[in-house]
Amino acid sequence: MRIEVDWTRCDGHGMCALLLPENIGSDAGGYPVLHDRTVPRETMRHARRAVATCPALALRLERE
Repeated sequence: MRIEVDWTRCDGHGMCALLLPENIGSDAGGYPVLHDRTVPRETMRHARRAVATCPALALRLERE
């Protein structure tokens, strides 16, 4: 699976970077910076939580 950001929805809350730091960092404005789009199996639970918690519904998981 890979993590994707819908940039038209993202408001830069920064929740994703807090919940999935293995894949996502944040810039000075709180917007996500994707380090690696591929989500390893061992962090899939964190990725699902980040997607579910995003207040702007801007994150999604997609099959590779």
